[in-house]
Amino acid sequence: QVQLVESGGGLVQAGGSLRLSCAATGRTFSTYTMGWFRQAPGKEREFVSAISWSGINTAYADSVKGRFTISRDNAKNAVYPQMNSLKPEDTAVYYCAQGGGGVRYTSRASDEYRYWGQGTQVTVSS
Repeated sequence: QVQLVESGGGLVQAGGSLRLSCAATGRTFSTYTMGWFRQAPGKEREFVSAISWSGINTAYADSVKGRFTISRDNAKNAVYPQMNSLKPEDTAVYYCAQGGGGVRYTSRASDEYRYWGQGTQVTVSS
């Protein structure tokens, strides 16, 4: 069974930075696309970023492009979104997700991601 555990969330002032981490166990990490989604109170879960199995290809939501950078370390079975220039509207619970077989880094639909972490809260104060 795959387990994904996020960490690194917290409270930060607008303009600040956070680096989240997601540690994966349970199946061959290096062969699957990894994604990040977020859900703010009263809103639907939305795509944030994704990275291909190799780490070469990445995709970002327009709202975070240029501010967030996703990377992965297959030797450590981990994926990291570096979040810079944070805004109050970035406040949400952030979820790590692992794609099912054949899911590419361009996949932005949450139902294409098979396994999910429990989420970590990010709060950006103005």
